[in-house]
Amino acid sequence: MSVRAAVVAPHRVLRVTLDAPRGNVLDRAMVTGLTQAFDQAGRDRAVRAVVLDAEGRDFCFGASVEEHLPAQVQAMLTGFHRLLLTMVELEVPVLVAVQGRCLGGGLELALAGSRIFASPDAVLGQPEVKLGVFAPAASALLPHRVGAAAAEDLLLTGRGVKAPEALALGLIDELGAQRPPLDVALAYVERELASLSPSSLRFATRAARLQRVAQLRPTLERLERLYLDELMATPDAVEGLSAFLEKRPAKWAEVRS
Repeated sequence: MSVRAAVVAPHRVLRVTLDAPRGNVLDRAMVTGLTQAFDQAGRDRAVRAVVLDAEGRDFCFGASVEEHLPAQVQAMLTGFHRLLLTMVELEVPVLVAVQGRCLGGGLELALAGSRIFASPDAVLGQPEVKLGVFAPAASALLPHRVGAAAAEDLLLTGRGVKAPEALALGLIDELGAQRPPLDVALAYVERELASLSPSSLRFATRAARLQRVAQLRPTLERLERLYLDELMATPDAVEGLSAFLEKRPAKWAEVRS
């Protein structure tokens, strides 16, 4: 199974785990499983928080490149953005535990959470521009995390940042030097959330995210249209994705005036 979800005692934390071979790549089946898990958290009024983690050396290599080709991209992007909105609109904190590489759609997934806890070996980045495309959700979510200037740097260069730099940028909230990030996230629940009323915590979470949710939904819709209607109509977008899958250098179209 590519996604597992189970309530962890004693504090009613829903642990959602990515568990797929080859770097937990996000495909439509995994996106569906994640959406169902977060819907479960929304229905269970006793759930105090969600902790999102991953099996293996890496949190997530990103979203499926194959499913970003023209035949499948609309269904993939629409479903993925629906998942991210579900996460941001969820009325409980979403704590993300990251190890190893957290790239592309994997970082967008983490950015939809409340707090990000990372291991010292973590590398985070949005490399989409190197494939001839851009990161729609990160374009909306990343400035909220690190500010406009740092977000543009990461989005326009596609570079990855190691954990210490990510901490300094505010891209991650806590670096677990001695413990796995999952343990650090669960310790945060124990230390900060366990004594709170689950009902009141939901109201506080909803209030804290109200403005962000109001801004994110229309912005994400505009970014999705920009990606699907304009970017994917260019030859370089398909060339970049195809070159990545074929493991060859991309041949970009010449720019003509």
